[in-house]
Parts: sequence; C-alpha cells; structure tokens
Amino acid sequence: MEIEPATGFVQVEPDDGRPASERTEVRIGFDDSTLYIGIVCFDSEPDTLVVSDSRRDASLGEDDSFRVIFDTFRDRQNGFVFGTNLAGIQYDGQVNNEGRGGGRGRRGGGGGFNRDWNTSWEVRTRTGDFGWSAEMAIPFRSLRYGSAGGGEWGVNFERNIRRKNERAFWAPLGRQFNLFRVSEAGVVTGIEAPKQRLLQITPYALIEARDDGVSGSTESDFDAGLDLKYGITPSLTLDLTVNTDFAQVEADEQQINLDRFSLFFPEKRPFFLENAGLFRVGNSGTVDLFFSRRIGLEGGQPVPILGGARVSGKVRGFNVGLLNMQTDDSQTADGDFLQANNFTVVRMARELPNRSRIGVIAVNREGTGSLAPDNDYNRTFGVDGQIGLGRYAEISGWVAKTETPGVDGRDRAFSLDSSYSSPKWRWRAGASEVGNEFNPEVGFLSRRDYRRLNGFFMRRFRPADMGKVKEIAPRFFYDSYWDLDGFHETERYSVGGEIESRSGARISLSAGGSLEGLHDPFEIAEGIVIQPGTYRTNGIFIFLNSSRRRAVSFRARIQAGGFFDGDQFNVSPSINLRLGDYLSSELSWSRNDIDLSGGSFVTNLARLRVTYAFSTEMALQALIQYNDVGKSVSTNLRFSWVGEANTGLFVVYNEIQEFGMLALPEPDRSLIVKYSRVFDVFE
Repeated sequence: MEIEPATGFVQVEPDDGRPASERTEVRIGFDDSTLYIGIVCFDSEPDTLVVSDSRRDASLGEDDSFRVIFDTFRDRQNGFVFGTNLAGIQYDGQVNNEGRGGGRGRRGGGGGFNRDWNTSWEVRTRTGDFGWSAEMAIPFRSLRYGSAGGGEWGVNFERNIRRKNERAFWAPLGRQFNLFRVSEAGVVTGIEAPKQRLLQITPYALIEARDDGVSGSTESDFDAGLDLKYGITPSLTLDLTVNTDFAQVEADEQQINLDRFSLFFPEKRPFFLENAGLFRVGNSGTVDLFFSRRIGLEGGQPVPILGGARVSGKVRGFNVGLLNMQTDDSQTADGDFLQANNFTVVRMARELPNRSRIGVIAVNREGTGSLAPDNDYNRTFGVDGQIGLGRYAEISGWVAKTETPGVDGRDRAFSLDSSYSSPKWRWRAGASEVGNEFNPEVGFLSRRDYRRLNGFFMRRFRPADMGKVKEIAPRFFYDSYWDLDGFHETERYSVGGEIESRSGARISLSAGGSLEGLHDPFEIAEGIVIQPGTYRTNGIFIFLNSSRRRAVSFRARIQAGGFFDGDQFNVSPSINLRLGDYLSSELSWSRNDIDLSGGSFVTNLARLRVTYAFSTEMALQALIQYNDVGKSVSTNLRFSWVGEANTGLFVVYNEIQEFGMLALPEPDRSLIVKYSRVFDVFE
C-alpha cells in the first residue's frame, strides 16, 4: 500500500515562516507490534552533511538530524521524543508540561524534558546522492497510550540542517517555541495500537575493588539486583527495583559556593529520572517539594537502597504517580551511622484545555530500623496548577505545607508566576514566600524565611537588512528577597542585551547592581569573615560564544564589580574540540579573584570532559576535575558497551587525589565492573 508522505516543512530558523530550503518526506506505518517511521531528508549538497557525535542521547543540535514527538494521550502537554542523526544514534526522551521546568533539553534533573529516559527501539540510517534517510522501528510496548485501537495522536517532526543553521517543522511553530510545543502539534489518525503485554526483567551483577588510601589494603565486593517493569494497562506501568545500584552514573560536576545558601546538583540516576517530570512541583533549583537525591544519597555518597516500587501513568484522564523506596542502615566514611528511612510520594494531576492543569502531591519520610528515634517523620503536602491564557501567556503557582514533629511556626510556602512568550516579546514575573519553619526534608530548599519578587523582560528584533546579524534582544532582569520581618537580604538587577549572528555566535552585555544583607557574620573563605550589614555593589557581565558548528568552538563568561565590602573578578572560559563523530572534548575553567576588607582569596575550578565513541553502542568517557577550594583532583572514567534500553557492560574507575596539609597520603581509588541486560518476557 502506498503511504502518502508528510511534507511541507516550515522554518523557524533562520527565516521564520518560510518554507524549508530542502525537501523532507516522512511516512508512518505499523503492524501488530511495532510503529515504523521512514524519513527521507533530501539535500542539494550531500557532501556537506554534518555529524558530530555518535553516542546514544547525544545532543542533536549541532548535527544534521531529525526528531519526532508523539503526544500519545492527546493531552497537548506531554509526549515521547525519538531522534537520530547520520550516525544512526538513538535519541529518546520524555516531555512533561511542554518542556517547562528547568530541564529543557538538558540531562538530569526533574525538569520538563528528560533525555535520560531510555526505551527499546531500533534505527538505521544511510546516506547517498539524494541526502540521507532513516528508518525507526518503535515497539508499541515502549510507548504509553490510552485504550487499544485507532485514535488520534499528536505528532510533529523537526529537521535540523546544520550548515545553514536551519530548523524546520512539519506543524508550523513560532520561533520562540521548539518541538516540545505539543499543544500546536499536528495530528496522525488511524494507528491501531494493540493492547499491551509488557513484562521486562533487568538483572544486574557488579564487582567492585576499592583502595581508600588510608587502610593500605584493597577491599572487594560483589553485588547483584534487578529491576522489573510490568504494564498494568497500556497507560499505567509498575516498576520494581531490588538492591538498587547506580554505579554507572557519571560523577557530579563540582561547584564552588560563594554565598550562604545551598547548591543544587541535578539528579542523574536512571530509576529516578524516568517519569521525573510527573513528580516535579515547585520552582526548580530553588524550592522543590520532592527532590529524589534525598533518597539513597547523603553528602553526595551512596546510601544502600534495599528496594522500591513506582506506579506511574494515566488513569481515567488523570496523571498518577506513586513511589515508595526503602533505604538501609549504613555508616559513612567518617564513621557516622545513618538510620534507615522509608520514602513515599503520591502525585495526581490532570491536564485541562489550553495548556492548563491542576495537581496535588504528598511526600512522606519515616525513620525505620533500630537507629530511628520514635515519632521520626516529615511530611509535605502541596497543590499546584497552571492556566493558559491565549496562545502566548500562562499563570502558574503552587502552595505547600510541611509537618515535622516538634517544629512549630511558619511552615507554609507559596509561589505565583506569570509568563508571556511571543515571537517579539518575552516576559515573566513572579512572587513567592517560604516560611521560616517550612521544612521539606525530601525536597530541595536553597533558603527559607523569605518573600521574593522577580521579573524579566526581553524584546526581540530581527531586521531583514542586518547582514550577518540575526537578532538583537535588549532585556531587563530583577530578583529580590526580604525576610519575613522585612529585612532586605538579596537583590539583583541588570539592564543589557544580546546580539546573535546567523552563524550562531552570540555576545551578551549587561550592567547592574546587587544588594546583600547579613544578620550574622559569614565566613566566605578560611579565616575571612564578612560582618553583619547591608552591602550595595555594581558590576558588569559579559557572555560570548562562537558558532558551535565548527570543529573548535569556545564560550566565556566575565564578571567584574563589587562584592560585599570589596571587589570580585570572575572569568570562566571554555573551549570545545570535535573530531568527526567519534571524539569530542571540553576544557573549562572558572577563576574568582576576590578582594575584601577582611582579606583576599582566589578560587579555581577546572574541568576536562573527553568522549571517544567507538560506535553508537560503545564509548569511553572521562571527567577530570580540579578544585582548589576542596583541595582535590577527581577522575571519573567510564567505558560503556550498551544495547537495548541503554543496558549492557559498564566499567567505571574513580579516583580522588587530595592535596594540602590535611590530605590523605594516597588517593582513594575504586574500579567497578557492572553488567545488566533486559529480558522481555512477552517478546
């Protein structure tokens, strides 16, 4: 049977609204078990096609590439993304709330797009005089959808033509949107999705050898466990995990803290990343009512997880999520004992017309085992929602309360935000409050006891006669905190703008001021204390980056100005090197030179990241970090040979070399070999 192709792609970059410069044809078919997508990307200059990375889930923004999104429930807010490039990589992810929430396109965290979601599917590509083509085969069991049978799915296709910096979509979008804008996706009808039978078992085995640099001996350990995934219905899934392990996960990128508040590190562990967007409520990186890194981690070090269960999906139009995890008693490297805890999260939400939604969440931690005291628990309750106004505007917010035995006071918090994004104008404004006793122990809180006002405004100009300049965008930013007694603790404001060229190079300039108010002395560095008071300063900020389509590219951030009662100069350059689709590297450095009335100090944080891809399934990755505040050099080497759903063989080497007077005499080293495999019972 002849399948009529989807064609007529429309640009959003660089010439918004014009037909795509090259023809693209997409065909969709299916059988009893699998959904098939055939793509032909015609190109008048096939010798100039660009491929820069052959790792699974590598960013496709710098390649000639293709992506598709399916809104299988037709709720116009969530979807599944699949993509590939000329190398034939597998790129997949989950979209929640049209990508809003701080995770847009990035790995880790619980934001609006989760690129660490991995499922089972296949793709093949080839190139020729016509351009390039791809064929995707996605088993229906790898998707979640409503009742079996024919129905409407939302769908959109994106093609990236790298040498022209061109992005084009099948269902036209405004240039301020991306593929995740499923409320404006097209429609595909007639897909006869079958009733699912899903049962996947993923066992793992692991062996570790470690020399802690103190005992003078090497200890070895063997471990094993498994994950199970069962399809209760086509739209509802049960996940079980026993003796959960995350040895293959990349180490955290280190940070240096120069203020009084908590640093945010994103989640990277696969079990917690799947469906993470469903459980996300709050303001990401500032207030998160549920933050999965509170489970199985203490001070960045693993805590044994005995097991857990998660039920997630849709029931009668409601998004539902239930998570329960149990940790074990343990002992830290410093000899401190940690009690066992049980963690429970219940989430329910419903999408409403025009990008609107409403939801509730409850989070509970309860101490268990012999080390836990009586009546040891912490609970968080929250309600959140969003209202879409017209095509470009939204109002969103949440309210929450915590319960902790023996804690009385202001244990409530709320946030209200508004945003507007059109092709020419973009703004947002928000207000929030967090009580001094608000205590979401299984969440993230950068600070408490405050009222906050913040806003952002930008105007985008794209004159047709600006030559190599594509866009000029002046902007204004404001963010301010007061404690609940009215004391002004923090203020940031700036006026500036950015210029973007047609090649993708960008420069951003801004100038502004800041305020820091201290009730108590603050030791910012060893022996250097900032006294209570209010400090007003001014500064300038410069950010620039070159075009990423070149084999060598760079970016840099420069900040200069006042800092508390003195001055600060920060420079953060980064250089990227790419050789074909097999080698990519990034060297970055951040230096702070700070001069205060109580003394001067310098901080340095350097990072080298190198990836060598032997194929789309096999890669060697290195992350080396130097931190002169933490007085350490850390190395994380990972070899991966992966297959279905990103399972397979992982070999991981970790080393921490300390320096300074209190440093360990020898580095802390460990070598881990882990193997996992998916068994599909009904395949």
